Amino acid sequence: MWKEKFAKLKTWSSLGIGTAVALGAGAIASPSRGAEQAQPSSITPKDFKGTIKLDVRDSVPDWGPYTPKKAPAGAPNILFILYDDTGQASWSTYGGRINMPTLDKLAARGLTYTQWHTCALSSPTRSTILTGRNHHLNGMAAITEAANGFPGQHGRIPAQCATLAQILQDNGWSTFWLGKNHNVPEQDIASGASRKQWPLQMGFDRFYGFLGGETSQWYPDLVEDNRFIEPPYGPEKGYHLSKDLAEGITASTNRRNPKFVGE
Repeated sequence: MWKEKFAKLKTWSSLGIGTAVALGAGAIASPSRGAEQAQPSSITPKDFKGTIKLDVRDSVPDWGPYTPKKAPAGAPNILFILYDDTGQASWSTYGGRINMPTLDKLAARGLTYTQWHTCALSSPTRSTILTGRNHHLNGMAAITEAANGFPGQHGRIPAQCATLAQILQDNGWSTFWLGKNHNVPEQDIASGASRKQWPLQMGFDRFYGFLGGETSQWYPDLVEDNRFIEPPYGPEKGYHLSKDLAEGITASTNRRNPKFVGE
C-alpha cells in the first residue's frame, strides 16, 4: 500500500512540491460527496420583493432586505456622561458644595432622577448601564482585576447581555465611547490579546480613551479603536487627558448619523 502511495507522490513531484501539498490538503479537506448545499430558497429573506429568473436580464433586484436600518427621521443625539467614583451628594445639582454650573444647566433643561442603583464599584456599575442587567448576570460581580472563576464573577459580559450601543447601532445610530472603559478583562489588555470585550466588539463604532481602572492624566495609556497609541503631544506642550477627550467629543459630532456618545 505504501509503495503505491509513494509512486503517486513521485508522479506529483513533477508538478512541484507546493502543488503536491496543495492537492493532498485539498483531498483531506474536501467535503463528502453526500453533503448538501444550501438551497437558494433557504437563504432568501422572506421580505424579498425582487424577481429571480434563470436569465439575469429578466430578474429584478431588491435591496430592501439587505440595506442596514436607518434611524427614524428626527432621531435625537444621545450624550451619556458617567462620573466614575463620585457621589451625587457632592454636586451642586443635588445640593452639594461642588459648583458644577454646566451640569446645573443640563439638569434644568431635562429630567433629574433621585434614585439610582449603584454597585459601588466601577466595572459592575458600568456594566449595568451598558446592558440594563444585574451586574452578576453580566459576569461583573467585582472590578475586572478581581475577576474569579465563579458564576457572575468571571469578568466577561456574555453575548446574550446586549449593550445599549449594540441596540442603537443596529437601528442606525453611530456610536462612540470616550474616556474610561474598565470592562475589559485584565488579561485582554495587551496588543496581542483577544479583542472580544473591547468597545468596538461591544457595539461601539469608535473608541478613544483607556481600558484600565486608572491612568495618568499627562501620560495616559491611550487606546484608539482596537489599538494602543501614544498621546498626540506631551504635557510640556500643554497635553492633558481631559482636554484631549473634550476634543474627541467635538470630532465625533462631525458625523452624519444620529450619535450615541458615552463617556
